[in-house]
Amino acid sequence: MALSTRSRTILTLYSARDSVHCHRIRLILAAKGVSYDLVLVDRAKPPEDLIDLNPTQSLPTLVDRDLVLYETSVVAEYLDERYPHPPLMPIDPLSRARLRLAIVRMERDWLPLAEQCAGSGKNSEAARKRLREALMGSLSLFKAAKFFLNPEMSLADCVLAPLIWRLQSLGVSLPREAQAIHDYGDRIFRNPGFTRSLTPDEKLLRD
Repeated sequence: MALSTRSRTILTLYSARDSVHCHRIRLILAAKGVSYDLVLVDRAKPPEDLIDLNPTQSLPTLVDRDLVLYETSVVAEYLDERYPHPPLMPIDPLSRARLRLAIVRMERDWLPLAEQCAGSGKNSEAARKRLREALMGSLSLFKAAKFFLNPEMSLADCVLAPLIWRLQSLGVSLPREAQAIHDYGDRIFRNPGFTRSLTPDEKLLRD
């Protein structure tokens, strides 16, 4: 996508073409119905604007007028507060804390395993096994509510759904007993907002 040099009057999101972290932010924006400029970045040749805005060149990077954010969890919570409807976190402190702990677990344990699965060799195969075991060990959580630990879609789903979407392409096969995980994914994947959150590359990750 060509980089626009016009003054920014709406959000600009610098995103990789295939990234769980970037997909997470695009899914939040889609759930909120927020209009934004999407700049798909070639990591080998990052645009000069991104280098100027974010010296680390990490993705996703969000620009809201004079504000530049580039830590995924910070960007996620900023968007939920900046655009409060629909809210993507419950009102009561207990439920919010529970979902935040779930997000931390995914960020620390599941997403790094997914990144290792994308490689090759013994390490990637070991990562697939560990990720499969981690998901199966959390099977009851997928059965607890319509969405992950919550009756409504939350920021936790915006982390988890992009991961579930990629399991097939990562070579992570789940046993028949994992039907609750497949059902969870299907509920989200059927939503038009999820389709809007996908880049062309990400649409090809599943049959």
